[in-house]
Amino acid sequence: MSRNATKDEIKRAYRRLAKKYHPDLNPDNKKEAEKKFKEISEAYEVLIDDKKRDIYNKYGEEGLKGTVFGDTGFTWNDFTHFSDLHDIFGDLFNSFFGGNFFRDSDFFKYFFEGHGKKQDRGRDILVSTEISLKDVLTGVDKEIAIKTYVECPKCHGTGAANKDAIKTCPKCHGTGQIKITRSMGFFQSVTVVPCDMCGGTGKIIKEKCPVCKGTGRILKKKTYKIHIPSGVEDGMRLRLAGKGEMPKNGVPGDLFVEIRIKHEDGYSRDGTTLYKELKIDFPTAALGGKIEVESIDGKVNVKIPAGTQYGDKIVIRGRGLPPLNGKRRGDLVLRIKIEIPKKLTRRQRELIEKLAEEWKL
Repeated sequence: MSRNATKDEIKRAYRRLAKKYHPDLNPDNKKEAEKKFKEISEAYEVLIDDKKRDIYNKYGEEGLKGTVFGDTGFTWNDFTHFSDLHDIFGDLFNSFFGGNFFRDSDFFKYFFEGHGKKQDRGRDILVSTEISLKDVLTGVDKEIAIKTYVECPKCHGTGAANKDAIKTCPKCHGTGQIKITRSMGFFQSVTVVPCDMCGGTGKIIKEKCPVCKGTGRILKKKTYKIHIPSGVEDGMRLRLAGKGEMPKNGVPGDLFVEIRIKHEDGYSRDGTTLYKELKIDFPTAALGGKIEVESIDGKVNVKIPAGTQYGDKIVIRGRGLPPLNGKRRGDLVLRIKIEIPKKLTRRQRELIEKLAEEWKL
């Protein structure tokens, strides 16, 4: 597929490959098919999303780790296009296998029915932290403090005062789900929904935990130590899977840390290239010379060529920033600005007047 493929082209390619490698259509080679199906779904998740695609184009697969996906890379929890899978396979399997294949597929039960009992997912948390350009150069460790809901230490999330205070829901018999069957001509529609008596937990609490009052969670301050890799850009987000808010009867959301880079006087940035304005006086511009310039990691001697003009650029190789998780640094580009004094001494004026007369000859 072309690097500049449109979203329609990406969707068509995914549709074709998803049908080819769907595990239920490859019973003799299911393990390998599952691996391939996951790989193409990861690619689809990245390429169909403009922001994720931009990160991949700039930094490759390594750039997605920690920022878009967790440190271990893509998992099915990162896939946000299950509706597309339903569109692809719902019609396909209903046509080929008489309408029940999609509903009965073990693979799709895994995703769309959540392994049995419904589990709520806690809210994601977004915080920001500020770093310097020098931190971008070297990478830096930071501590992130948040106040969020965590599992109650007394009841371990059950919300009950003790084990004896929990009983199996009589309506769903502990499954957390009930089935609603509707007749539709020659067909039957079966819908699985959370049990309304127990809220999908499969359990009824007779006596609530005195600490969390039956919620299964408490508000607590948590501190996490994170490593911000070198080469990050302003606005990038690091993802800490499972470190977000804990809901009642569910799994925690994620914690996202948005990186903000301090504006440092004189510097601007374009990827790995740094730009800085360099002010020099007229004699130096005309005659040339050497001056000392402060970079983000120390001073560097810069040679100014004779006859340097206002707006000229001097490039210092390897004094910029590295790419994300990379080593080879970009350049520092100095933009020349020639300073003209607003006030002159009598001696300076006399010399400049003589120089002006010399130019006229």
